[in-house]
This record gives sequence, structure tokens and C-alpha cells, in this order.
Amino acid sequence: MAKLTAELFVTLDGVVSSPDRWHGPFWCEEMGAETEALLAASEVMVLGRNTYDEHVGYWPTADGTMADLMNGIAKRVVTSSDEALGWANSARIAVDDVRRLREKSDVVITGSVALVKTLLADGLVDALHLIVDPITVGEGTRWFDGVQPTEWKAAATTPYPTGAIGVTYVKA
Repeated sequence: MAKLTAELFVTLDGVVSSPDRWHGPFWCEEMGAETEALLAASEVMVLGRNTYDEHVGYWPTADGTMADLMNGIAKRVVTSSDEALGWANSARIAVDDVRRLREKSDVVITGSVALVKTLLADGLVDALHLIVDPITVGEGTRWFDGVQPTEWKAAATTPYPTGAIGVTYVKA
């Protein structure tokens, strides 16, 4: 069976919003390689509209392996907006379509916190790949606020030279 993996940057105090304000100093090449491997192993990337808008402002004109993966992968955007999706390989879907997509394809979600929370509530997230940065920011959207209790088990951990840690959890 195919699976759905959500990848998010998170602070020690559980904040996932505005990683552009705190994640930069903790990024490293090893982290980028791990994210590239996750993208390469996936057939479809699902995004919420806000994350799509952030990504489309950068990736279509970027160069390198990550850009090639981001631009080449099929992108499905969960949105109620009628605005055009101009990024190559992008199509609009409803949140209910994610279940069917997950049944036949390996799916990755990058960012898109509200969407991930909805999918967690529906039991559709099979794995969480979290990049935990060694910083507290105090305020912001917290990762599991409003999410029903679910047991996960660590499947892999990767310490990075910047002090961040990558951890992949799968449903227990």
C-alpha cells in the first residue's frame, strides 16, 4: 500500500508557523539531501494553498537537484480558491481526494500545517518527518494543537551538524 508522509520544520517548543523566521541558521546540506530523498521516493506532493503560493514564488525559477524534484513532481493543491495554478504539474483537488490519492501513490506533504492537521484527524498520515530545530520561539501555531491523541513510534533519527535533528515517526 502507498503511504502519505508529512514533512515539517518544528521548534523545540512545537511551533511550526513562520519557519522562514527561525529555520535558516539550522539548515545544512545533509538535511537538504534527506528532503531530496523523500521527494524522489514520492509520486505526488500535496500542498495547501498558502504553502503552494510560497513555493510557487521560489521553486519554478530555482536551479539544482531540489528545484528539479520540486518542479518535476506532480503537485496537488487542496484549495477552494479559483485562482489559476501556474506551476508546472499542478492541479486542484479537494481534501476528500487525498484519501484516494494515498491509496494508489506515495504522497509527500511539505509544510501545509492546517492541511496536515485535517489529514491527521482523518487518520490519513502514515509518517511524520520532522526537522526539529534547537530553538524556542514562544509564539506561533503549534504542531499538535487540536489534534486527537495518536501513538507514533520513531522509525529513524538523524542528527545534523547544526544541532537540528531529523526524526521520522510512523503510526504505532
